[in-house]
Amino acid sequence: MRTLLLITGLLGLAIGLLWIGQGTGMINWPQSSFMIRHIRWAGYGAVLAALGLILIWQSKR
Repeated sequence: MRTLLLITGLLGLAIGLLWIGQGTGMINWPQSSFMIRHIRWAGYGAVLAALGLILIWQSKR
């Protein structure tokens, strides 16, 4: 169970950081992404990254 929480948390954190980067316009990959420079996606990414950190923390307990 701990391994599953850790893997899920790491994936959530990585995807959340990607969404933050795309939403703020700092990451322009892929070029055709509809999420680039839409601040709403940065907010979604922040929530997902926070959930990922919580899962990582829970896996270490």
